[in-house]
Amino acid sequence: MTTAASMPVPFPFSAIAGQPHLRQALLLAAVDPGLGGVLIEGPRGTAKTTAARALAELLPGAPFVTLPLGASLESLVGTLDLGQALAGHELKFAPGLLARANGGVLYVDEINLLPDALIDSLLDAAASGVNVVERDGISHRHAARFVLVGTMNPEEGTLRPQLLDRFGLCVQLRNIEDAAERQGIVRARLAFDVDPQGFRAKHAEAEAALAAALVKARAIVADASALPYGDDVHEAVGALCIAAQVDGLRADLVMLRSARALAAWKGAAAITADHVQCVAEAVLLHRRKPEAEGAALASASASVPPNTQRAPNSSGTGQNNAGDQDWGAMPPEPVGIERVKPLRPLISSQTAQQALPKKA
Repeated sequence: MTTAASMPVPFPFSAIAGQPHLRQALLLAAVDPGLGGVLIEGPRGTAKTTAARALAELLPGAPFVTLPLGASLESLVGTLDLGQALAGHELKFAPGLLARANGGVLYVDEINLLPDALIDSLLDAAASGVNVVERDGISHRHAARFVLVGTMNPEEGTLRPQLLDRFGLCVQLRNIEDAAERQGIVRARLAFDVDPQGFRAKHAEAEAALAAALVKARAIVADASALPYGDDVHEAVGALCIAAQVDGLRADLVMLRSARALAAWKGAAAITADHVQCVAEAVLLHRRKPEAEGAALASASASVPPNTQRAPNSSGTGQNNAGDQDWGAMPPEPVGIERVKPLRPLISSQTAQQALPKKA
């Protein structure tokens, strides 16, 4: 069993570079855990686990709990303590991983490979902040307020749309193509591996500032009278969700809560339409219908001036010849009809007639 002393030293959250959308989504989920967690899609080696572990360190006294792929439903939600029941003939609840993660971060790697029953329980607790157990003669409920962070590689399978919709935010990571940015990230990681404590000391001030900002933002979000908003915010949220053709109203609610969390994080006096625009993509990325994406692409193409939609021809005149409209197409080729040798029945028609049963 891994002890606290042997746990790896977490990489500072403030030193994570190259993933601004990931940083923002995790911070918003930390400001308001009721958003329903963050789903991170992307290839290996894009700081998913590093960012989740670093986020837990920003929360005062927060545990970092990992849910293994082979976990059972009982180990997640809790169950009957058989030892106590057999020894004292009494029913006692044995808490699971949801209870251990209360107040911290619950991290699930490759969440798309988990059974649906575990994912349902995870998302229920993440959205409500309460874990309710009704099984084995036990009726128990306890606080389960944590930041759910799930990662997945879409190439290994996807989640059902019903489960995707229940995640508050979604971030899609890509490989970093900028050479200078890649070099900076590699240098920072190598410096951390050589001297973790020295590297953390250099970022201690920035880490303390982030932790203090989180405490302040959480207090603002907890105040129901803080951060008012007007009809323009509702109109912006409604227009974005309608354009994305989302199902139901969960996207509208999550977008409003996310905009409120962002306003609290930035120390704004009220929620504005700009806050909505900043969080919209993380809310709609995993909820947007494919036909809505196609309509958006068609609209973007239609907005491009006609003379920029097609490259100039080889004459350099900028005018399109008749054949340029479909330059990649090939003319149809005639296909001949080949005679097929007729099939010969396995038995002759006369033999078949003799094989038929005679009528009485």
